[in-house]
Amino acid sequence: MNKQSNTYTVIYIIVLVVVVGAALAFTAMSLRDRQVANANADKMKQILASVHIPVNDKDVDRQFADHITSMLVVNAEGKVVKEGGADDMAIFNIDVAEQAREQASARELPVYVCRLDDGVTKYILPVAGNGLWGPIWGYVALDADGSTVYGAYFDHASETPGLGAEIATERFQKEFVGKEFFKGDKFLPVKVVKAGQNPADGSDYVDGISGGTITSKGVGSMLDNCLQPYDNYLQTLRK
Repeated sequence: MNKQSNTYTVIYIIVLVVVVGAALAFTAMSLRDRQVANANADKMKQILASVHIPVNDKDVDRQFADHITSMLVVNAEGKVVKEGGADDMAIFNIDVAEQAREQASARELPVYVCRLDDGVTKYILPVAGNGLWGPIWGYVALDADGSTVYGAYFDHASETPGLGAEIATERFQKEFVGKEFFKGDKFLPVKVVKAGQNPADGSDYVDGISGGTITSKGVGSMLDNCLQPYDNYLQTLRK
């Protein structure tokens, strides 16, 4: 075949594309299990970070299993509809961002039940929403009273460094510790407000990030949208 012909050039390109595509597909498939394992390990670290448990990267699976005594799925009525151990991947893999777009009555609401080294139980609730430039997410840990915030962890995909990205800092997250979600019998998720302002409904609040107004509002909206459906379940803890 004439290597200078158009036919040769087209055939060469097609063969090259097929070979390179097959190689990339094989590589992706061979690495998929490792990628999934790394993603799961990162999620476990984030969950444990909400209860201030430092994690050894090489031993995160064991540490997660040691502290997460069970994983639950509850509904908006407060009933436990599914329960599993720390290895229940069906519960672990619930897409919280997808659930947050559903009507509250239709959502699957995960709860991670955590036992600390001193034997105290905490309840970790996942949240997901949107910041200025992309997705934001996190985990809020409550005391056994179902109201007092023990810890919080937030992260983001692409918020602005030094501004909205500050939601991922310990300084911002520590502001939530000790805040209450219930005022009397009324469930009021913690608000994120502009410095110097107070919520009109009397709910607990933290100051938003200076220069990161939209991301701060995103965190507030995320907490309200994702945590309101847990009201009835948390009421059962209080009782």
